[in-house]
Amino acid sequence: MPLTILHLVSPAVAGGLERVVQGLAIGHHGRGHAVAVVAVLDEGQADHPFLPPLRAAGVPLHPLVLPPHAYLAERKAIRRLCHDFRPDVVHTHGYRPDVVDRGVAARLGIATVTTIHGPSFIGGLKGSLYERIQRRNYRRFDGVVAVSRALLEATRRDGVPDQCLHFVPNAWSNFQHPLSRSEARRRLALPDDARVVGWVGRMIPVKGADLFIEAVRRLPEPRPIVTMIGHGSESDSIRKRVSELGLDSMVRFYDDLTEAGPLFGAFDVYVLSSRSEGLPVVLLEAMAAGTPIVATTVGGVSDTLGEREGYLVPAEDAEALARAISLALSDPADALQRADSARKRLARDFALDHWLDRYEAVYRHALRHKHPRIPMAGPPAPLTPAAL
Repeated sequence: MPLTILHLVSPAVAGGLERVVQGLAIGHHGRGHAVAVVAVLDEGQADHPFLPPLRAAGVPLHPLVLPPHAYLAERKAIRRLCHDFRPDVVHTHGYRPDVVDRGVAARLGIATVTTIHGPSFIGGLKGSLYERIQRRNYRRFDGVVAVSRALLEATRRDGVPDQCLHFVPNAWSNFQHPLSRSEARRRLALPDDARVVGWVGRMIPVKGADLFIEAVRRLPEPRPIVTMIGHGSESDSIRKRVSELGLDSMVRFYDDLTEAGPLFGAFDVYVLSSRSEGLPVVLLEAMAAGTPIVATTVGGVSDTLGEREGYLVPAEDAEALARAISLALSDPADALQRADSARKRLARDFALDHWLDRYEAVYRHALRHKHPRIPMAGPPAPLTPAAL
């Protein structure tokens, strides 16, 4: 029997969380479920890059554009949407929907599910407070999905009962296929014959862009071209550090790119330098492209990539990162053999259909075991793009 699913997200410009929401919404919409996505956006973000792939796939979409901290208006809007469309399940993603909007759906008798995508807070006292509130709130959901075993165990320790807790690693949605090496390099204005090391992600402390730059500083001459795709709260400090180290001539920044997935073919080596992760979608994108990978062993990385499929190093170790990058560049045949093994593992263990099946099972489990509440009365209104 088809489900009616409402996703709630406050999307960043780009990131793994956003890819997961797009993959779930597009995938389940294609299977005949009634799916809609509410994107809570700041003023001036009506053309947010998160939206076009969903529109192109025909997924009903509601951009909710609000001024800063308009939480009461947000809750009223979510309540109205829930009343109009009667979802079976409301699936929230990220701190803001988890904390602000979950209770609206719960009080209307709707099953609530969240996915723990991994840490993304900016750090400091404020970030720690936000994280603590969100983690306490997980116990109130009917279904909680962890994307890595490390997150699963941490969530269990936070008091989420096993009946509500599910382990579902991310999948590669393959809605965007990798470009060829020559085309990817053309789009990035990179020479065909250069050695290129790539970094992709949000420039926030947890992603370790600073560690990557320290590793680049340690690479022997002649150094490769380094591309950094992404932006965030640390963008200015990373650029400043690159200048301090005299690396301006080799490091190229691409702040304005929001669709990095097809571009991994441009890299001879992709580096994930994170301090903490769930199961990073960017890692799956690199595997799909057949790009050699150097990655820190954090979160679900070790569950996704083995020593025969990439170069794994400890977190917070710029020297180890530098050695692994040098090793991959110095023996391209071995690097490509590992990359080919990683691509085969991706196809075997992280297929889209199995992932969609598992989320359907989570939704149905949440419906069967949801906390008793007063349900909404009356039949649901049609869930159509025009209605939203």
